[in-house]
Amino acid sequence: MNRAALWLIISVSLLFSIGLLMVFNTTSAEIIDRSLDVNTHTALIKQITYGLVGLLVGLLVYSQGYQSFLRWSTPFLIGTTLLLILVFIPSIGQTLNGARRWIGVGGFSFQPSECAKMLIPICFIRWVLAQKEPIELKPFLRMLVLLSIPMGLILLEPDNGTTAIIFSCLIILFLLTRIRWVYWALPLMALMGIGAIMASRMPHVHDRIQIYMHPELDIQGKGHQPYQAKIAAGSGQFWGLGLGESLQKLNYLPEARSDYIAAIYAEERGFVGIVVLIALYLAFAYAGFVVAMKATDRGGFLLASILTFLIAIQAFLNLGIVSGLLPSKGMTLPFFSQGGSSLIMNLVALFLLLDIARDPKKVNAA
Repeated sequence: MNRAALWLIISVSLLFSIGLLMVFNTTSAEIIDRSLDVNTHTALIKQITYGLVGLLVGLLVYSQGYQSFLRWSTPFLIGTTLLLILVFIPSIGQTLNGARRWIGVGGFSFQPSECAKMLIPICFIRWVLAQKEPIELKPFLRMLVLLSIPMGLILLEPDNGTTAIIFSCLIILFLLTRIRWVYWALPLMALMGIGAIMASRMPHVHDRIQIYMHPELDIQGKGHQPYQAKIAAGSGQFWGLGLGESLQKLNYLPEARSDYIAAIYAEERGFVGIVVLIALYLAFAYAGFVVAMKATDRGGFLLASILTFLIAIQAFLNLGIVSGLLPSKGMTLPFFSQGGSSLIMNLVALFLLLDIARDPKKVNAA
């Protein structure tokens, strides 16, 4: 095992272990505080179960190899698109906070958009690798139209954050694959300009910006989470209040176990704890990009690059939202916060990176 692969395993193992502790810490306190008739270990058991499922799926992907995963990415995306359609069927899809994003199975739920978040960029990579001649405008647009179908379904859920992340991944791939900038950059700049002009004339957009800048203006509404998150993070100061001593997790900060778990972690472990958390994500990102640079083929390079970017950008966005630097938007913290679907797919991404990092001589010898 090379050094980059070792760093990937160490960083993810530490993130998942600390995350398990924080999930149990946060959910059990919420259950006790609200006198809920639920076992305090339920959330922990669910997170471990999702982790084991992710481990099994990841090992299966690892045994088949990333090249096989690339070949099967299109059928996988077609299946995911069908699941995205099922989300809108009332008897199958689950609604939470006004959004239809989950499919319920027993006591567990699955979010198809988490699969699409990974598969859409990977399908684009598969398409690029299949092109034997320089990419022209018509086939490029045709591919984008096909990829826009699952992206449109995600946007309708609605899930703007996931759509934005997928779009960001595609832009990175346009740069890495050297797609002519006139094919995508000029239309993108035009759309951004039109969007900015239209948004500036919408009263609710102005209100959202004001709440982002000053969450205390809507303390009982959309400003509640970011405001309470700032209190939690600030209360931790340098060393933190101590493990289990958070006050904000006692029903003050909604979604504390998922989107805002980093705020509770900052409250209990302080500035030092957050520095450690950021260092672990930086170690993962560095190791992932090293794997990409040392990949033996173009497919491995593109796949490792986009998977590393996908996980790193989610960590950056989540921590930016929790700290108040970015507008509030539902975003899990990879390997750390509660979220079964995202955990499974992130573990699959980890094993794909580990497969790309394998010594090709040893693989061939085996």
